[in-house]
Amino acid sequence: MRESAAERHDRLLELVRGRGSARVSELAAQLGVSPVTVRRDVELLANEGRLDRVHGSVSWPGAGEDTHPQAPAHLPSQGPGARELVIGMLAPNATYYFAEVIRGAHEAAAAAGARLILRISDYRPQEDAGRAAGLLAAGAEGLLIAPGWKEPDDPVEHGAWIAGLPVPTVLLERRGVPGRELDDLDRVCSDHSHGVLLAVRHLLGLGHSTPLLVARADSPTAIAVRAGYRYALDALGLKPPLPVIGSVSAEADPAGFERAVQALRTAVLAGQATAALVHNDVDAIRIVQRLAELGVRVPENLALVAYDDEVAALADIPLTAVAPPKHEVGRYAAELLIERLRGTPATGSGGTEEAPRRHVDLLPRLRVRASCGAPSDTLGSPASIQS
Repeated sequence: MRESAAERHDRLLELVRGRGSARVSELAAQLGVSPVTVRRDVELLANEGRLDRVHGSVSWPGAGEDTHPQAPAHLPSQGPGARELVIGMLAPNATYYFAEVIRGAHEAAAAAGARLILRISDYRPQEDAGRAAGLLAAGAEGLLIAPGWKEPDDPVEHGAWIAGLPVPTVLLERRGVPGRELDDLDRVCSDHSHGVLLAVRHLLGLGHSTPLLVARADSPTAIAVRAGYRYALDALGLKPPLPVIGSVSAEADPAGFERAVQALRTAVLAGQATAALVHNDVDAIRIVQRLAELGVRVPENLALVAYDDEVAALADIPLTAVAPPKHEVGRYAAELLIERLRGTPATGSGGTEEAPRRHVDLLPRLRVRASCGAPSDTLGSPASIQS
């Protein structure tokens, strides 16, 4: 079977970690690929912070450094000459949403004098256990785990192994099924239900009727946004104007994406929606562009809030967006794991009892921009939309 790029990256990282540093030509010979391929891999891994590049050579991050930044006051200090902690992180990708989560964890680890090593699952949950084993083999003493789950059943089908890990583990942006093994683990998550509630209340405050939800269903965040929408409407005593419009990637399924846009346009034309919440940013930007081609203008005919706030501010019409605290999720999780590894006892335990497990929910923010426009009584009526 042909080796995947992810598998080649793992081998490359293992070689560099074992040597401390290596030349590109040496790595190419060891991996059995061309120097061009290795240079391309090294550039990608360096951009993700997993390797350092210097004049034709690559090195393990921090190799050769004799000092570490001082640990913050709220984390136990290592003390002079103490052994460096190594924590492992498994993430489904290193771009878009999780780039900021990784950055937060990396900064917290560095501030505490620990080293973070990273592996990427590429949203293949069946490979998560193997990736985690690789982190342990590479010296990780504790793990930050964001499984590559995509389907609602994945926590049950592809999650039991996490509870059996032999080292302290913190779940990132993932929740176990209540009452099952993973629910007993430490976790740090964004409270997406609160984020959706912020968006709905903001649109209602502008005078709109209940906003329509346009969302994917292919990630834990997407599933949480859908659940959060139901929670928000129940909390506010509202009923949805229409069923949720299922969105898909425009690249992966152009026809499905067009169906979603047409369904939203039809709702606006029929006067069934003057506002919408769209997950995610990329879909929201493309939906706004396509609606404009169909004669529906944002915010004149439709007020729109995006969910994620990765690129929402860069749209032609800057999009109001819910911003999950991604950086803080990574930071809090790394600090919690380091606290576990350094054995901080529970308060009042006499120094013998482990601190209680924690489920930490961090609240998203709403960043208001141009796409919400004016209150609905000044919006263009459906009759004014080009057909």
